[in-house]
Amino acid sequence: MSEAVNISTSQAASEKQLARLERNEKLALFAFVLPALALLFVFFLYPMVSFLAQSIFDPDFTQEHFRKAFGRPVYLKILWRTLEISAWTTLLCFVLGYPVALVMAHARGKTKMLIIAFVLIPFWTSVLVRMFAWMALLGRDGVINRALIHMGLINQPLEMLFTQFAVLVGMVHYMLPYMILPIYAVMMGIPKNLMDAAANLGAPPLKTFSRIYFPLSLPGIGAGGLLVFIISMGFYVTPAILGGARDVMLAQIIEQQISDTLNWGFAAALSAILLSVTIVLFIFYDRLMSPEK
Repeated sequence: MSEAVNISTSQAASEKQLARLERNEKLALFAFVLPALALLFVFFLYPMVSFLAQSIFDPDFTQEHFRKAFGRPVYLKILWRTLEISAWTTLLCFVLGYPVALVMAHARGKTKMLIIAFVLIPFWTSVLVRMFAWMALLGRDGVINRALIHMGLINQPLEMLFTQFAVLVGMVHYMLPYMILPIYAVMMGIPKNLMDAAANLGAPPLKTFSRIYFPLSLPGIGAGGLLVFIISMGFYVTPAILGGARDVMLAQIIEQQISDTLNWGFAAALSAILLSVTIVLFIFYDRLMSPEK
């Protein structure tokens, strides 16, 4: 009887010691990340909240700026255009990026390293350099128009620059790696023996891909699509350089309200709308990709 009591007491003491160690480990981890959290709060969270607060506290508590944003057709049209261009960018990045990620995941040796290098090269080049390069390619006297005229395919230069087409080209060029890399990371984790088992059971390659491989790569598609869409909504440089007056996006209006009209409250309201769309998309993605579903 006394031996059983001693064992129970020893187990209770061990559990208390284990709980104490876990608590100390959490405190040490918190102390380790506390400086980073403090910097994040001081230089990011507090300025962002202070800026967004101006949308309803400028000068008093009011919804005037939001009524202006949703009540005037011009701003609704710009918001819709921003969402439309972002959606097209995401779709085109998926169509172009998925085959590249598939080849990357199955390539070997130098071929794989070469493909990865080509995917990462855009990160090494300034966005301004890339956009001015597209201006040289898409202009009326640009490389593409001159080549088409020289081959006799067209008689007059095509109007490609300062159009939504040029904006999409520049945005897809910039965002493509953000779609390829998440898909590639998920593909690298797909067990190859699943496809081998399907082939041994007589499934043709196309059916194996559509029923096994593609569904398993959906988390990468979702992550890449969410990343591309969210970043695309905040694009400023690309539509400002390659787009025209009909291709203005919401980020350009926010910059205009801050720099030209000094209407920080309205700019904060537009920023809050973009942030709200981002949060809704993230919640939708989290619920859609939840393992419990």
